[in-house]
Amino acid sequence: MRSFFLMFLSISFLGLGVAQADEQIPVESFLKRDSFGTMSLSPTGEYIAATIPQEDKTSLVILRRSDLTQTGHVTLPKNNHVGDFYWVNPNRILFTVGQKEGALNQPLGTGEIYGVNVDGKGQGVLIGFGAQSGLASQIKRDSNYVVAYMLDTLKDDDDNVIISTFKYGSEFTEAYRMNVNDGRRVVVAKAPVRRATLLTDRQSVVRFATGAGNDNLSKTYFRTDANSDWVLINDESETELAVTPIGFNADNTIAYLEKEEKQGPNGIYSFDLKTQKETLLIKDDDADPGRLLFSPVERSLYGVSFMDGYPRTEYLDPNNEYAKIEKRLSASFKDYSVASLGYTKDGMLGLFVVYGDKLAGDFYLYDKKTEKLSYLAGRSSWLKPESLSTMEPYKIEARDGTQMIGYLTVPKNSKGQNLPLIIHPHGGPFGPFDSWGYDPEVQMLANRGYAVLQVNFRGSGNYGRSFTRIGYKQWGKTMQDDLTDATKWAIREGIADPNRICIYGASYGGYASLMGVAKEPDLYKCAIGNVGVYDMQMMYGRGDIQGSESGENFLEDSLGRNDLAAISPNRLAANIKVPVLLMAGREDVRAPPAHTEAMYRALQSLGKPVEMKIYQGEGHGNYLVENQIDFANRVLSFLDKYIGPGSQNAKAN
Repeated sequence: MRSFFLMFLSISFLGLGVAQADEQIPVESFLKRDSFGTMSLSPTGEYIAATIPQEDKTSLVILRRSDLTQTGHVTLPKNNHVGDFYWVNPNRILFTVGQKEGALNQPLGTGEIYGVNVDGKGQGVLIGFGAQSGLASQIKRDSNYVVAYMLDTLKDDDDNVIISTFKYGSEFTEAYRMNVNDGRRVVVAKAPVRRATLLTDRQSVVRFATGAGNDNLSKTYFRTDANSDWVLINDESETELAVTPIGFNADNTIAYLEKEEKQGPNGIYSFDLKTQKETLLIKDDDADPGRLLFSPVERSLYGVSFMDGYPRTEYLDPNNEYAKIEKRLSASFKDYSVASLGYTKDGMLGLFVVYGDKLAGDFYLYDKKTEKLSYLAGRSSWLKPESLSTMEPYKIEARDGTQMIGYLTVPKNSKGQNLPLIIHPHGGPFGPFDSWGYDPEVQMLANRGYAVLQVNFRGSGNYGRSFTRIGYKQWGKTMQDDLTDATKWAIREGIADPNRICIYGASYGGYASLMGVAKEPDLYKCAIGNVGVYDMQMMYGRGDIQGSESGENFLEDSLGRNDLAAISPNRLAANIKVPVLLMAGREDVRAPPAHTEAMYRALQSLGKPVEMKIYQGEGHGNYLVENQIDFANRVLSFLDKYIGPGSQNAKAN
């Protein structure tokens, strides 16, 4: 492990293998794992903990801050990833584990909490049943399996934390005070609702509970103290809006709630704990609240970030000393964004990440006493910002007047006109969204001469409940029209050569790509679908979403059961006129390869030009580097053939 880590340090700090600005950057440079995921300072600042992404796992290392030598580490089995990790005292970390059944999946928590000391000793599970031996989605859900989450690290108690747990079968959450060394615990609260998320106040008393039954409609409860009864303050089945408690003010008199609005993005409200009166604090015109900025010492809320094109922070208390620090640092990094990763307990040392469209992330240490900022490491320092392409946000109007945010990346040094264009829809579709920042795949495509347009079509997250919900039951309909309208916008603006446009996405984006060329057969010149779903009836019979009652209810609400053939690309293969490239993972349980094979058979039976590659042993996206390289080269070769500079569709610029 030490030699492995030193290898990453040599890459991070020496910047080996840097490509020149005008060179074609090797595919491998975009696919190389980041040197680090995220970092965190110990309470006294003596140590730094960092996650290290590997091919099919994520490890955790502990470094001595003074010389960045490794003092301890955690390495997990295949497909296991260190999830959240927490300093619970100056010498010990607790962490969760997630499992991914493919590179595109978000890690699914196994429900265990582990501990490790800064020297690597004292390592083991504190609560849970060692689910690392199997995939999280296959865990037997019975009354004996406990799922645990960190709730409160108890800033002034080095020996205990507050965790929340539930057992499959009952799914009613309980909160425990747990010893950080041996896992001994005692119950301190019980939630009044299933699948509850709990929130403690500044005195570590559980005061809020938000959960939902199989209908997926949330209920939020509040109580005045540890001995009081729970009071229902919001029922989504009645208000049609969700309420999420997010924190407390410094003197424990006010709670903060994020509330959905009937129209527009969510707002942050104050909730008076005595009168239970709510007051709007901040609400953006376009975007939901993002990062919440709390003072590391007296713990007041001083700022909220938003992603309304570019990242932006609004300061509720601009005179807060930590707000001033962040503003000064942000001013020092023009064209980049600066985010705090936390401070020491006394607030004198801070850890920051600087990131942008051309920078995956650089880590810096800030000394409040000397006001000195010191570089620590970079995520992908072998890629130099001056060699990469700029991403710019645009507002795009759909045919019915719906406003969308799109992000356009054009090749470096191009004039941004008459370019081969890739429409690149995101996955989900409900909840995920594209945002400004570094995207290695987009940068790879731009480096090869393609403009890339990412569109937050209706159904995407970040723009309020109403924007997400107007996408419900609109698969292949208005959600697809949004992508069509964005494509036509790029043509009108002169960005795209109308004879060289391809649509390419993964997961839902794969569906949208094939549906795009079925619904608009003359608009695109090719389509690429990766780990996509193409038969909507199959959605109810195969995959991991419909495996639970709540999952099936979600499909009923968001997809529906009416006229599924009319929105299934494999049933519309006769409409498709252009070449298609399909790829999938043989072990994918989110979008089983049966979808891809059905799409391939439908096109092949009609004599349509179609290629297919199923990667053995891979899930929802490729883990293995050799498969990622093969995938990228197939995509680039396909694009070059049909819309690239030497393609049959090319015309003089």
